[in-house]
Amino acid sequence: MLVLPLSNAKSLEPFVEKCLRDQILLICVVGDNCQEVEDQIDWLIVGDGSDEGRFITTTSHPDETLSDVIEFAEAWYEDRKSEASVVKL
Repeated sequence: MLVLPLSNAKSLEPFVEKCLRDQILLICVVGDNCQEVEDQIDWLIVGDGSDEGRFITTTSHPDETLSDVIEFAEAWYEDRKSEASVVKL
């Protein structure tokens, strides 16, 4: 999960590229402007659309607490061999 606000907007693209390299399956965004940041992440993932292998599920949680989003992510990962982690950029 990505907790907003971003301390440096330029850190978003490297974060997304690292998530793609690490084969992260889910990015949850929580905090002020989370819907806008989720859209930015989606555009960074999709790029020009020529690479169908670039895919991560994204969600935004504008009216939820961090603990609620952690619970959501843990439920989403329940049947997978990964776990949720909290990231601040």
